[in-house]
Amino acid sequence: MELLEKSFSEDRCILDLEASNLDDALGKILHELARRGTIPAEQRDPLLSLLLQREHTAATAIGQAVAVPHAYSEILTEPLVVFARLRHPINAGALDGVGVSYIFLLVGPDKAARRHIDTLAAIARFMSDTEARYELRHAKDAVGLTEAFQHFQTRIAPAVPVPEVDVHKGLRWTGRFAGGLIDDFRQRLPYYASDFRDGVHGKSVASIMFLFFACLAPTVTFGGIMGVATGGQIGAVETILAASFGGVLYALFSGQPLIIIGTTGPLLVFITTLYTLCVQLKIPFLPTYTCVSLWAGGLTILLAVTDASALMRFFTRFTDEIFAALISVIYIYEALSSLARESQDINDVANPSHALLTLLLALGTLYLAMNLQAFRRSRFLLPWMRELLGDFGPTIALVAMSAVAFWLSNVELAKLDIPNEFAPSLHGGRSWFVNPMDAPQWVWFASAVPGLLGAVLIYLDQNITARLVNSPDHQLRKGPAYHWDLGVIGILTAVFSLFGLPWLVAATVRSLNHIRSLADVEEVVTRSGERRDRVIHVRETRLTGLLIHLGIGGSLIALALLKMVPMAVLYGIFLFMGLVSMKGNQFLERLTLLPMESSLYPQAHYMRRVPKRIVHLYTILQLVCLAVLWVIKSSAIAIVFPLFITLLVPIRILANRFFKKEHLAALDAAETPNESSSSLPG
Repeated sequence: MELLEKSFSEDRCILDLEASNLDDALGKILHELARRGTIPAEQRDPLLSLLLQREHTAATAIGQAVAVPHAYSEILTEPLVVFARLRHPINAGALDGVGVSYIFLLVGPDKAARRHIDTLAAIARFMSDTEARYELRHAKDAVGLTEAFQHFQTRIAPAVPVPEVDVHKGLRWTGRFAGGLIDDFRQRLPYYASDFRDGVHGKSVASIMFLFFACLAPTVTFGGIMGVATGGQIGAVETILAASFGGVLYALFSGQPLIIIGTTGPLLVFITTLYTLCVQLKIPFLPTYTCVSLWAGGLTILLAVTDASALMRFFTRFTDEIFAALISVIYIYEALSSLARESQDINDVANPSHALLTLLLALGTLYLAMNLQAFRRSRFLLPWMRELLGDFGPTIALVAMSAVAFWLSNVELAKLDIPNEFAPSLHGGRSWFVNPMDAPQWVWFASAVPGLLGAVLIYLDQNITARLVNSPDHQLRKGPAYHWDLGVIGILTAVFSLFGLPWLVAATVRSLNHIRSLADVEEVVTRSGERRDRVIHVRETRLTGLLIHLGIGGSLIALALLKMVPMAVLYGIFLFMGLVSMKGNQFLERLTLLPMESSLYPQAHYMRRVPKRIVHLYTILQLVCLAVLWVIKSSAIAIVFPLFITLLVPIRILANRFFKKEHLAALDAAETPNESSSSLPG
C-alpha cells in the first residue's frame, strides 16, 4: 500500500497523457520521469527496452481498464511505482476487450519483484472499487489522486464501519415511538448543505431539462385521464398544482431527494375506482375523497412513526422486480395505446398524414433518445462531447422532434393538453377548499376502510420505489430515509386532499430515470461478451428535484410555449422512460431466455449457479404474479389492488418450499455480484 500511495505523489503521477498505444505511452511516461528527474536520464532507454520486451512477450493489461507494465534491472537501486491516466482509452490487448485508461508502472532492482507482488494485489483491490475509479477519473492533480486513495483506505479500514451495501439499510425497527423517523432525520441532516452543492454540475442541467418534460408529460396525461374518469372533479390543473407544490416540498424536506414524487398508475386506478363507488352510492365525490384521504394520510403517518417501513425487510428482489416491471409496462402500454388511438385513421383517405406523422415523431423521439444516450460509448468525437450528448440525449430528442413537427405545421397534430387558465377543473367552478363535513356522517367513519387500503397502497408504492432507488447497484453514499419520507408523504396526502388535489407518491419510472440522469457510468463487459453500463457514482442532490418541480409550476405561466409540444413526442419520451427503466430488471432479462436457444444463454451469475429449468420456473412464477396484478388493476375490484401487492410476500415465502435455498439466494440476491471487467468511457 505504501508504494501504491507514493505513485500518486506529484513527481510520480502523470495525468491526461496522450498516447496512441501502450508502447507510445511507456515511452512518454519514461521521458516525463526523466525530465522531472524522478529517474536518471541515462536509465530511460534501457528501462524502455526492458518494458517493451516484456510487454511484447506477455500483455500486462489486467482488466478494469488498467495495465501494469513492469521490469526489473540492477541499473535501478530502489523500487518505483508510477501512475499515469490516459486522456483516451487505448487497446492494449486486455482479455476483457476493454481499453486501458490507467497505467501503473512498476520498475526496480531484481529484489523488488517480491515486494511488487503485494503492490500488484493492492492495485487490483484499489481499481476494483467503483468509487475509487470515479475519483481517479475526476481528480485534477496529485492532491486529488492522493485523496482518492485515502478515501479508499478509509472505506476498507476494519476499524471504521463500512457502509452497508444492501437494500435493508435503514429498514430497522427501533422499538421507540418515531424512533426510525428521528434516526432518519439525524442521519440525513449533516448532508443537507452538500445536497445543494453537489447539484452544481452540468449533469444536473441535463437532468433538469430531461426530467422537466419527463415529469410534466405523465402529470398532464394522468391528470387528463383522471379528469375524464372523475367527471372533471380532479383534472390536469389539480394534478399540475399538486406535482409542483408537492415536488418542491419533497425536494426541500425529504430524506431521499433523488426520489421523484407524482401521481402514478396505481394511484390513478385507486382514485378513479373510488369515484365510481361514490357514483354508485350516490354520495358527493370530493368530500368523500377528502375523508378517505385524511384517513389514508393519518394512517400513513402512523405507519411512519411506528417504524412500519421495517416490514419492507420481508420484501425481496422478487417483489421489487415484479412491481418495477408493472410500472414500466404501464408506461409503455399508455404510450402505445395513445399512439394506437392517434393512428386509428391511418387508412382514412382524408387525413392519413396525421396518423403517420404521429407515429414517426414518437418512434423518432425514442430512437434519437436511445442512441444519443448510448453515444457515450461511441468512438466518435471527443470524450466531453460524447458525455454531453449522452446526458442531454432525451432533451435533444424532444427539442429536435418538436422542431420537425413545427416545420411540418401544415399537418395538424395533437398538442400537450394544458388548461387555458388557472382554476379548478370542475365545470361551473368550485371553491379550492373542500370541506369533508359536506359528506354524509356515516361516510366520515366508513371511509376508514378505503382509507386503510389507500394507506397500504401509499406505503407499498413509496417504499418499493425507495428500495429500488436505494439499491446497492446505484452506489449511493448518503443513505436512505424510509421512515421520514413516508411521514412526509402522509402529511402531503392529508393536506392536499383538503384542496381537492390528487395523492402523490414515489414515482418508480421517474425516480429511476432521475438516478440514471445524475449517474456516472462505466462500461461492463460480461462473460458472454455483452456490454452494459454500470453506475459508479450518482450526484445526490436536492437541486434537480427542486428546479424540476418549480418548472412544472411555472408551466402554468408559459402555457403558450408548452402547447407547442406535440403529444406524439411525449409518447416517445414515455416509451423511452419505460424501456430505460427496464434495464437492470433481472426478471425481464430472464423472460427473454424463455424463447432463446439454450446454447446462447448469457453467462449471468444465476445461470452458473441455478439449473436452467429452475430459472425458468422462477421466472414463470413472477410472470404469473405480474399478470394477476395487471388483471386486478384493470378490473372492477381495482380498489383492493394494494392487497394483491402485499400477497407477493407470502408467495415468495412459500417459494422456499419448492425451490432450494441456494437457488433462491442466487435468483433473489439483493444486488448483482460484481464479476465482470469494466472501463471508463472517455
